[in-house]
Amino acid sequence: MKKLLIILPILLCMAISSHAQNASVSTNVFGYADLLTINAEASYAFARHWTANAGFQYNPWSFKGDWGEARNERRTISAGARYWPWNIYSGWWISGKAAWEEYNRGGFRSPETEEGDAIGVGASAGYSLMLHRNINLDFGMGLWGGHKKYTVYKCPTCGKVVDQGEKTFFLPSDVQLSVVFTF
Repeated sequence: MKKLLIILPILLCMAISSHAQNASVSTNVFGYADLLTINAEASYAFARHWTANAGFQYNPWSFKGDWGEARNERRTISAGARYWPWNIYSGWWISGKAAWEEYNRGGFRSPETEEGDAIGVGASAGYSLMLHRNINLDFGMGLWGGHKKYTVYKCPTCGKVVDQGEKTFFLPSDVQLSVVFTF
């Protein structure tokens, strides 16, 4: 009987399975501060230290005022992977991604507006702070670079081309304070 009282709790503990968070959805709060850019990212854990990520950003708005017209219109899609040295959705991480962006921005320092398409790769790093079993805050920053085809206009509505062509670029990206829901 004593052996049964010892073995029974051990068997019960082995029968109870723990449920790990295997997926997440998030949104970057800083994206909304960037002229109301709507954004989301989904990820799925495919190994103990790895997640696959896919995201989008969308901003269809331009803002008019006494200064003129300012815009940071864009459609961006990205896919990549994130490495977690400790465990997924916990602690430090590094990531890589491939991204495509269609953009139209300008009117901030001058009336010139640039539009075009950009394609490239990026890398970023950050930290995921667990607030609750299913809620995290992600802090991060990165760079992306690639190739873009662009056209620069003298103003947003006049249509006079000032410059156009193709060139390589390197820009900061993924400046983030994201709210992450894991499930």
